[in-house]
Amino acid sequence: MLRSKADEEQADMYRGSLNKDLSFRLVKVVSTLVIFVAGVVFGLVASAHVSGRIRSQSELFFPPNHPPQPSVFKNENCSTIEKSSGKENFLNFTRFLHPENLTHFMKDDELFWRASMVPKKENYPYTRVPKVAFMFLTRGPLPLAPLWDKFFEGHEEFFSVYVHALPGYKLNVSSTSAFYNRQIPSKDVRWGTIELAASEKRLLANALLDLSNERFVLLSESCIPVYDFDTVYKYLIGSAQSFVEAYDDPSRYGRGRYHRRMYPDIKLYQWRKGSQWFELNRVLAVNIISDTKYYSIFKKYCKPSCYPDEHYLPTLLNMFYGSLNSKRTLTWVDWSKGGPHPVTYVGVNITEGFIESIRNNGTMCSYKSQTTYNTQMTSVCYLFARKFAPDTLVPLLNLTSTVMNF
Repeated sequence: MLRSKADEEQADMYRGSLNKDLSFRLVKVVSTLVIFVAGVVFGLVASAHVSGRIRSQSELFFPPNHPPQPSVFKNENCSTIEKSSGKENFLNFTRFLHPENLTHFMKDDELFWRASMVPKKENYPYTRVPKVAFMFLTRGPLPLAPLWDKFFEGHEEFFSVYVHALPGYKLNVSSTSAFYNRQIPSKDVRWGTIELAASEKRLLANALLDLSNERFVLLSESCIPVYDFDTVYKYLIGSAQSFVEAYDDPSRYGRGRYHRRMYPDIKLYQWRKGSQWFELNRVLAVNIISDTKYYSIFKKYCKPSCYPDEHYLPTLLNMFYGSLNSKRTLTWVDWSKGGPHPVTYVGVNITEGFIESIRNNGTMCSYKSQTTYNTQMTSVCYLFARKFAPDTLVPLLNLTSTVMNF
C-alpha cells in the first residue's frame, strides 16, 4: 500500500512536469509565430516604402511609359475640370516658354542663373515668333502708358512688357493695358549707383525667361516711340547688331571716371562711356546677366561720381563683343542745355514739326542687316525719344495718326 501510494505521487509529479513542459513549448511556439508574423509585416511595409521611394526618385529622370491617365484639378472658378496629363504637359511646356505670371521669389543670383540657361539645339521644337521685350525702368507711375498702349495695339503676338518700379509700388492701369500685371520683383534704385545696372540686369533676366523674346529695349517713364510698331519691330528684328552707345571720352567725365585699381582686368584704353538706354539681342543679354567678374569690379570701384550705368555696359561690350554692337543708341535725347540731366519737354513743345525733327534730324547712321550682313547708311537713327513730361500725353496722342502713323 505504501509503495502504491508513492507510485501515485510520482506519477502525479510526472504529469505536472509534463503539463508545464507542454505549456512552455506552446508559449514558445506562439511567441515565435508572433515574432515571425511581425517581422513579415514590418518587412513588407519597409519594402513598400523603399520601393516607392526608389520609384519616385527614378521617375524624376525616367518617366513611366504607361499611357497618360486623366487627372482632376480646379480652375480659377473652383469648378472641377478633368484634363489628360498630356494636355497638362502641353500647358506646362507653354508656361515654361512664355511665363504669364511675373511674380516669383527668386533672389537675383538665382534669377540670373536660371535666365542664363541657353539651349544648345538651334531648331526650336515649336513655332517660334520672335518678340521685342519693352523694359520700363521707373520709380512709379507711367503717365505716358496710354500712348504706348496705342503703339502696341494689334501687335500682341510680337512684344512683351516688363516694368521695374520701386518696391511696394503698384502700377494702376486698366486690365486691357499692355502694362497690366507686368511688374517684376524689384529692389530699391538710386540714381548714379551700381543699383541702376543691377535693375537693368534684373529686367533683362526676367525678360529672358520668355524664350520668344529676341530683342530687349530699355526705356523710362518719360520715353516715347517716334515710329509705328511695324517700323520699330522690323528695324530691331532685322538688325545684325545691338544698339549700346559706346565711345571714348578723354575728358574728366569719361576717362576721368576710370579707377586705376580696375587694372589689369579693365585697362584705361578699354574704358567707354554711353547712354543708359540700350537695345540688345538675346545673345548679348544672356552674356550680360551672366557676368559677375566685371560687375563686381564696377561695384567695388565705380562709386556714384563714376556713374556706373554710363560705363558698365559700354565698357563690357567694347572689351568682348565690339563686333556685335553698333556703338550707338536708338533713343534720342537733347543735351543742348548741358548739366547732368537732358532737356525735359512739356505739352506746349509738342508739334508736328518737333516730332518730325526727331524722325528726320539730318544725321545718317550705319545699319547692318540680319539677312545679308551688309552695312548700309540710313536716316532712321532714332526709334524712341526722351524726356517727355506727363502733360505731353494729350498732344502726343493727337499726333499719332498724322506723324507717328499708329
